[in-house]
Amino acid sequence: YMARIVLAMSGGVDSSVAAWLLRRTGHEVLGLFMRHGQQFEASESASHKQGCCSLADAADARRVAEVLEIPFYVLNFEKEFDRIVDYFVESYTAGRTPNPCIVCNSWLKFGKLFEYADSVDAQFVATGHYAQLVDVPDSTEPALCRGQDDGKDQSYVLFGIQRRVLPRLKFPVGEYSKDQIREFAAELNLPVAEKRDSQEICFVPDQDHARFVREHRDQLDTSGQIVTTDGTVVGRHDGIERFTIGQRKGMKVALGEPRYVIRIEPDTRRVVIGRREELARVELTGAEANWLIAEPTAPFRCQVKIRYRSRAIDATVTPLPENRFHVQFDQPAHGVAPGQAAVCYEANRVLGGGWIE
Repeated sequence: YMARIVLAMSGGVDSSVAAWLLRRTGHEVLGLFMRHGQQFEASESASHKQGCCSLADAADARRVAEVLEIPFYVLNFEKEFDRIVDYFVESYTAGRTPNPCIVCNSWLKFGKLFEYADSVDAQFVATGHYAQLVDVPDSTEPALCRGQDDGKDQSYVLFGIQRRVLPRLKFPVGEYSKDQIREFAAELNLPVAEKRDSQEICFVPDQDHARFVREHRDQLDTSGQIVTTDGTVVGRHDGIERFTIGQRKGMKVALGEPRYVIRIEPDTRRVVIGRREELARVELTGAEANWLIAEPTAPFRCQVKIRYRSRAIDATVTPLPENRFHVQFDQPAHGVAPGQAAVCYEANRVLGGGWIE
């Protein structure tokens, strides 16, 4: 049946083609651009590396909406977005590795989009994410599954969506490959057909996370020692926000063989480095679990992903009290970083996940 659908338009090729795919099936589409109010005129004039919510992106989204003849609105989420910036800065200064895209999806996109959809009597919310919703027999809720294009799959960053909203979501590009989406855009002469993908965190367009954190953290001194796993001091650093678990470059320490960041200690401000095998972890604890299936009460087998770009590893997951869970990997995982998400899969289906403690 024909539905009214609110589509988050970022000005990129994926959400632009999503608008056309929905229109093509006869739905009424309302394009919505989410402005975060973070302005980067200096960075933008100096570089083409922009995030996904700049003024230029808003203009691109508006032009696409005009070409496709759909209504287009801009919502200002400046206040809400300040929360995400605070979370990002606080995570780095506490020695954690934040994932603001997941937080934005959970707190903002799929929260505020549904509020807006309700206010305009729209039945569905859609985005340009590479993920799929698959009907499950005897269930009112579809399964959240990986996108068709393995290299572009974004199901990992969607684990925080509330299970109850799954029936009202649409991911139109999820069943296509990125190449197909670009071909559609070219055939339609969309102004964004050749636009490159944004790899960046939208509010740090130059990708200098450490500079961004320093500018936002009020004179807090996070400098300290770089030490090996046996405690030998091998150098100094000017801030723990420069590091993430598993990092190999940028330590300015010459030890004759590659060294990786093994641990970040916010209390002592020490960055502990070691060999790659010292990165190996066979277990982790996750907190603030969000399940997209009936909440598990007993240990279960699945595959767990600890980074957006890492492969999922076979594991046993045990639910714990207070919305936490324990993961026991079948083989060591490298680069388990507090602050990142541990997301549980059964083949292509996202079961849920939480934040690595």
